[in-house]
Parts: sequence; structure tokens; C-alpha cells
Amino acid sequence: MTTIVPPRERECERCGRTDTWDDDSGTWTVVEEDGERLAGDPYCLHEWDINGAYNPLEEGA
Repeated sequence: MTTIVPPRERECERCGRTDTWDDDSGTWTVVEEDGERLAGDPYCLHEWDINGAYNPLEEGA
């Protein structure tokens, strides 16, 4: 059986914004580190680090 495993984290390769997936709200949320949001540049057209190297398929038994 094959399972699709979506990414749980992403980081913008341009500005460094870091997000994690929040199952409760069903959306991406900005990561906080030491009380500071890692939001990057608000005008950036984000280039997320999820690319051809990421494989969302997981083989099960």
C-alpha cells in the first residue's frame, strides 16, 4: 500500500521564512524561535525548499 506523506516543514530559499504545518487549523503557520516569528520578507515571492528531491510517497507493508 502506498501512502502520500505531505511536507510538515518548509523554508523559503530567498528570505528564510520558515513554516510548519498545523493540523488543527489545516494551514501553514510561521515558526517562532525565542519569541520571534521567522516570517522573512513580507514582499518576497517565496521559493519553498520543497522540490524534486522531496518524495511524498511512502511504501507500506
